[in-house]
Amino acid sequence: MVVSTHRPLPQEIRDIQRELEETCAGYGLDFFETIFEMVDYEEMSMLAAYGGFPTRYPHWKFGAQFDELMKGYSYGLQKIYEMVINTDPCYAYLLRANELTDQKLVIAHVYAHCDFFKNNAWFAHTNRRMLDEMANHATRVNRYVDRFGYDEVEQFIDTCLSLENLIDPYWPHMSRASDVKQKSPPGFAANGSDGETVDSQGRFPSKDYMDSFINPPDVLEQEETDRRQQREEQEESRSFPAEPWRDVLLFLLEYAPLKDWQRDILAIIRDEAYYFQPQGQTKIMNEGWASFWHSKIMTSHALTDADLITYADHHSGTMATSPQRLNPYKLGIELFKDIEERWNKGQFGPEWDACDDIHQMDTWDRQLGLGREKIFEVRRIHNDVTFIDTFLTAEFCAKHKMFSFAFNDATDYYEIASREFEKIKQQLLNSLTNHGQPCIRIVNGNYQNRGELYLLHDYNGVELKLDYARDTLVNLHRCWSRPVHIETVVEDEPTILSYDGESHEMKTKDE
Repeated sequence: MVVSTHRPLPQEIRDIQRELEETCAGYGLDFFETIFEMVDYEEMSMLAAYGGFPTRYPHWKFGAQFDELMKGYSYGLQKIYEMVINTDPCYAYLLRANELTDQKLVIAHVYAHCDFFKNNAWFAHTNRRMLDEMANHATRVNRYVDRFGYDEVEQFIDTCLSLENLIDPYWPHMSRASDVKQKSPPGFAANGSDGETVDSQGRFPSKDYMDSFINPPDVLEQEETDRRQQREEQEESRSFPAEPWRDVLLFLLEYAPLKDWQRDILAIIRDEAYYFQPQGQTKIMNEGWASFWHSKIMTSHALTDADLITYADHHSGTMATSPQRLNPYKLGIELFKDIEERWNKGQFGPEWDACDDIHQMDTWDRQLGLGREKIFEVRRIHNDVTFIDTFLTAEFCAKHKMFSFAFNDATDYYEIASREFEKIKQQLLNSLTNHGQPCIRIVNGNYQNRGELYLLHDYNGVELKLDYARDTLVNLHRCWSRPVHIETVVEDEPTILSYDGESHEMKTKDE
């Protein structure tokens, strides 16, 4: 289904938008042109199910997400206030049923998001024309549905979607593995061990009458035989790819025996996965940045007396925390506030780090006024992992009563495990690295010289969910058409999980 949203904003909302746009720009926010559309909640739910886009390829998951969102709204469990997509120009959707106070808040929030999309380094390589690209994807998939039938195309999309997280989040920012020229395998030595120059045949320079002594024919022949055998052994032992390859989808695109239409659909799923990747990498920063600025602009410029109670109620609801889950809005805004305050007061650098006087630290204020400049710098270069790793401090954790948690087998419940700063920080970083999902690499596409696929799980103390792993192997086999294996750790034992198209096998690596 295509969602049509092109309609003019009410004059009152348009006036508010123009005023807030000028205010945001006055604070130094730099954003693409932003186009606002007014929608009802059913349209908002459709857009949310489609990831913010009015058109997507046909698949049952979008209908399931739409149904979940509508039921949540009907039962009073959730409400979507706004949505904005990373394109140029940016498109943002306002909910028609929102109060005027909420519309002000949302517009200020959206402009900060657009500033983040435009200026954060992790969005630098995203496709700013993705609105058109999504429509092209939908057209291509619909064409395949017409040719091959809905069931067959849908089943293959199911397979691709189960693998869509097997990409390299850093691939857009570096040369991919296949673009890097591999060094030639060592063949003939360039220099002798004693420093004398050796030619490509292993001969030392000599006078004609001394050649048979300096380069004995039988020795040269044996050396040539040894070199030939060494080359053959290197060719046999050379892995394919030459280095572990994290972008599994790209490897399948280039080497799996897929039909043309299947390869195109897999490419579509991969393109869209890379488009949404930066949003997952910067969720805390992006929401924190938008919340920081909507709070600043609303309290300093946009609020009227009539707006105050509504704004306070809705803002506090957005910032509410729960022992069961991390609130990215709350953590992000508080960290940005903390950074601004610390750099305004000069609470950074060697002198600050060396200070161990609690009273002096409490009253420390060098009045540097660098906070605003610093948060714009942070917004420009960091993602969530580096943001937390660099700026989360023990003082911040103590102030906000942060803790790490773990599952207690005795009580069958998650409980506070530690209030130690290092453990809190490490658990938070682990949950953010690769979105908390396992990191999988392809290490051999010709395992045991039989064209089988061998993958490696970068084990970091968290084991794979075996049911998920088995299902993933099944879907990889559908693409690769030959047995697939993954090396991981199960109950502290190096283990290989395999699937040959008919049955699963699990054995320790030493077997």
